[in-house]
Amino acid sequence: MKTLYLIVPLAPLAGSIVAGLFGRAIGRKGAHSITILAVLVSFIASCAIFGDVLRGNVFNGDVYTWLTSGATRLEIGFLVDRLSALMMVVVTFVSLMVHVYTIGYMADDPGYQRFFSYISLFTFSMLMLVMSNNFLQLFFGWEAVGLVSYLLIGFWYTRPSAIYANLKAFIVNRVGDFGFILGIALVLANFGTLDYDAVFTQAPALAGKAIEVLPGHGWLLMSVICICLFVGAMGKSAQFPLHVWLPDSMEGPTPISALIHAATMVTAGIFMVARMSPLYELSQTALSVVLVIGAVTALSMAMVAVTQYDIKRVVAYSTLSQLGYMTVALGASAYSVAIFHLMTHAFFKAVLFLGAGSVIIALHHEQDMRRMGGLRRYMPITYFTVLIGALANAGLPPFAGFFSKDAILEAVRASSTPGAGFAYWALLIGVFFGGLYTFRLVFYAFHGQPRMDEHTRKHLRESPLVVTVPLVLLAIPSVGAGWWIGRFVFGDYFGPSIVQRFHGEYDGLWSYMLHGLAGAPFWFGLSGAALAGYLYLVRTDLPKKIAIALGPVYALVERKYGFDELYSWVFAGGARLLGRGLWRGGDQAVIDGVIVNGSARAVGWISSVARLFQSGLIYQYAFAMLIGVVLLTYWFLRT
Repeated sequence: MKTLYLIVPLAPLAGSIVAGLFGRAIGRKGAHSITILAVLVSFIASCAIFGDVLRGNVFNGDVYTWLTSGATRLEIGFLVDRLSALMMVVVTFVSLMVHVYTIGYMADDPGYQRFFSYISLFTFSMLMLVMSNNFLQLFFGWEAVGLVSYLLIGFWYTRPSAIYANLKAFIVNRVGDFGFILGIALVLANFGTLDYDAVFTQAPALAGKAIEVLPGHGWLLMSVICICLFVGAMGKSAQFPLHVWLPDSMEGPTPISALIHAATMVTAGIFMVARMSPLYELSQTALSVVLVIGAVTALSMAMVAVTQYDIKRVVAYSTLSQLGYMTVALGASAYSVAIFHLMTHAFFKAVLFLGAGSVIIALHHEQDMRRMGGLRRYMPITYFTVLIGALANAGLPPFAGFFSKDAILEAVRASSTPGAGFAYWALLIGVFFGGLYTFRLVFYAFHGQPRMDEHTRKHLRESPLVVTVPLVLLAIPSVGAGWWIGRFVFGDYFGPSIVQRFHGEYDGLWSYMLHGLAGAPFWFGLSGAALAGYLYLVRTDLPKKIAIALGPVYALVERKYGFDELYSWVFAGGARLLGRGLWRGGDQAVIDGVIVNGSARAVGWISSVARLFQSGLIYQYAFAMLIGVVLLTYWFLRT
């Protein structure tokens, strides 16, 4: 099996290298054929490994020793257990669908081969992250997905908005990664190893150890480590207040929006916290921070999604909100529920993004929903797959999102973590907004009268098979993936892979659905969907009136609470101000003015004085010598 473990990440890497270095030689067909074949091999190998793990075979071993320093060994290794095996299958399946979809979406793009190289490299990076058995490899995968996302978000590098977006994503993630690397450094300093098993084994003995973050103020070591690691997760998984990069990442092509936001980069933080569950269970402070941050993100971003008109940004803010749900589940110690929602979300969110891309293709890259409408008559396959994704996203039964969303709310309601009450109500209200923004998108884009220009309407047609087939294949698990809740959440699927703290009641699939139909979350979600139907199908004049009536409140939400402007003014503006001060005060005034030009002026002044005594007249030299003798005599006599 060890060969299969190596094949899973290395096959996409090989495809990326071939497409990237030899793209011109092999052409477009060669580039997509090689990368799709590589990811297909990786997916098949992942499925074989998944089956092997289900039979009880777990692998935890080192592949390569990178560095030895004293007693510390820094190694590349794999941990293939039930958590990583599930992630491998999800990542490779979604990536495979995105690769196939890309053939249709990027058909006319001059950077075709380069794009396939990037998305294969992205897949390799994420697989290295989820398969790691130590913090070093985790950090490598963590930074690699960040680097490749920078390349993909700015793929259309001639657009200033794309360059701004990828720089924004890169810088915000570096802020989070600063906390992440501090957490890893604290682990190495206090545990003497970066191996997961060794750290988890030693952790209970260090649970009561305190360190001074500030002089005279003691903090539990475990709380500091977990909070620092979570700061990294806040950046990578776009949690408040490090969420600002993710909506702008929509500047990249739609396939990478689906890959980043569905099953790979943004879920890396959720996976990491779940993997570190033995550490987080030793710090209630860290769990409370995770819980509250997730709740704020889930509610606030769902509200923003209701005000957006760009179809991709609506789905992006939906992703932010859903990531908040997963984060709340982590804070409630329901790690299995968080991973279960990560899995179901990967499928239905990929459907929504790729469905939005299908619409964008048909409308000649138009993304404003105000110029859409009536598309279900022209694009029936795209419509029905997006509808399935929307029903799952809104958490309506029997679709996948219903089961994982209900499990999260149940876990939060039963949690004793400080802040759980606030989180429960925030999520419950977020469910209402989730139904509202999701079906607002469906009704705005696919129902009503066409609002595009006549030329576009006449040329509307369903997307090609390379686009619709991945949509259909992703829509299938968007319906049925939640039906495995008995095994994943209430069963023993994860075993020792993560800490199991949540034990809810489960009497079977149908009983769980009937129980959910009587619960508040279902009616909140249904109310949101019904309100969307009334506002965008019946009383289409009301949304504008409501926006005017709400005035500054609506404006604040529409402007994303002003965080973009705040960060631009405080941090970007502050950095520019600091740079200008160092340039004018440090470079021009001190270095150029004093050190460089000042020394030159001093030499010039000394030279001009010396020239007064170098006239070439003998009597002047004699007079100077006489004055010198008098001064020296005076000095000797005084001493």
